[in-house]
Amino acid sequence: MSGFYSFFYKELLRFWKVAFQTVLAPVISAMLYLMIFSHVLKGRVQVFPGVSYTDFLIPGLVMMSALQNAFANSSSSLVQSKITGNIIFVLLAPLSYFELFAAYMAAAMVRGLVVGLGVLAVTIWFVELRILHPFWLIAYTFLSMGVFAALGIIAGIWADKFDQMAAFQNFIIVPLTFLSGVFYSIHSLPHFWLVASHFNPVFYMTDGFRYGFFGQSDVVPMTSFLVVAGCFVAISAFTLMLLKRGYKLRY
Repeated sequence: MSGFYSFFYKELLRFWKVAFQTVLAPVISAMLYLMIFSHVLKGRVQVFPGVSYTDFLIPGLVMMSALQNAFANSSSSLVQSKITGNIIFVLLAPLSYFELFAAYMAAAMVRGLVVGLGVLAVTIWFVELRILHPFWLIAYTFLSMGVFAALGIIAGIWADKFDQMAAFQNFIIVPLTFLSGVFYSIHSLPHFWLVASHFNPVFYMTDGFRYGFFGQSDVVPMTSFLVVAGCFVAISAFTLMLLKRGYKLRY
């Protein structure tokens, strides 16, 4: 596995060298969301009994930031390698497709975790968050980031230029995360959108993540866990298949 560690280290350096853009910028964006939404809706909305709106909002922002950055890391790495032409050096290295998959995913999860912890660190001063179910919190965090890291690999394999990558992110990733209940409870939605939200896997990720903090959720935690775990297995298997076949990489 020495090849895996070398490639993983390379992927870590790739985003850490520009940490101002890859880590600090998402943290600042999350702070702006918190300041705007909490100022407008604090005192007017109470989602769970005994939980203020600001308390409710922060876990959603943490999860949204972690997922979007996990996706961005793996997808941008592959697209940049394809555009600059250095993907050939990755493919020529003595790395199995599983090692490539594991390195891309692990580095993406590290970036998502760093950004998520950064958002939590700068927002925790506004509330008194308590972690009631740490096991669920950890399980949802890593499974959810794994799903988006794998999605990033798929997007990076599919896209041939940055325009296609931006389209994938703007029309798939952003709507999924913003319509997952980050800023609201789905029970405040009209019936049609309430039903539609249950077809969004990111809703289960966000809802389960909140359960780790408050012990309250819109969906039974085990149901959300099974949905997220199923998505992780399915998307990871599909990603491994693409890497094994060399789709849009070897030819």
